[in-house]
Amino acid sequence: QIQLVESGGGSVQAGGSLRLSCAASGYIDSTYCMGWFRQAPGKQREGVAAIGRFGTTNVLYSVLGRFTISRDNAKNTLYLQMNNLVPEDTGMYYCAAAAGNCYAELTDSQYNYWGRGTQVAVSS
Repeated sequence: QIQLVESGGGSVQAGGSLRLSCAASGYIDSTYCMGWFRQAPGKQREGVAAIGRFGTTNVLYSVLGRFTISRDNAKNTLYLQMNNLVPEDTGMYYCAAAAGNCYAELTDSQYNYWGRGTQVAVSS
């Protein structure tokens, strides 16, 4: 069984930065695709960034140039570096993993495993 545990959330002012981490345990390796999703109050969950089996990445247009997804396969850890945060980035951030024939998708249908989330709050 794969477990994903997010950390690194917090409260920051607009323009600030946060680095989210997602520690994966269980049988998971570099062939898994992984992604970051977020959900703001009253809104649907949306994909923010994803990384595929061969290191390809995909990033939501509204965070392009501000957010960077990366992974350390030796540590089984996924990261999301978030710079120049804006209030619209506020929400619960979730880590997800997909096995098998997967891609760096921002839609959630392919992801089999989910973390419990870490809260990000950005004030103006």
